[in-house]
Amino acid sequence: MKPLQRIRADIGAAMRLDPATRNGFEAFVVLSGLHAVWWYRLTNTLWRHRLPFVARLISQIVRWWTLIEIHPGARIGDRLFIDHGAGVVIGETAVIGDDVTLYHGVTLGGTTW
Repeated sequence: MKPLQRIRADIGAAMRLDPATRNGFEAFVVLSGLHAVWWYRLTNTLWRHRLPFVARLISQIVRWWTLIEIHPGARIGDRLFIDHGAGVVIGETAVIGDDVTLYHGVTLGGTTW
C-alpha cells in the first residue's frame, strides 16, 4: 500500500472506531495514536535500511510527544488504531496484524518477564 493510501486507510479506521472523531481532518490533526503509527512507519523504514540509531532517536522523540512507544523493529499491519494510547508500548518482537485496535496501558512484544 502506498503511503497516502495508508494514511487514508488509517483515518478511515479511526473514523469507524472512534465515535468522538467527527471528520478526517480532525483525525489527521489531533489523534496521537495515528501520529505514533505514522511515525512508526517512517522509523521502521529507517530500521530496515540499517539506520537503527536514527530510527530509535525519532521513535523516542515521538514517545515524548505522544506517550506511545513503538519500537522501529516491530512488525505492524495495516489500519492499526491506538485509542487513548498513553502508556502503550509495542516492543521490537511484537507482531500485529491488520485491523487491530489498542487502548491505553497495553504492552506487546516482551520475550522475558
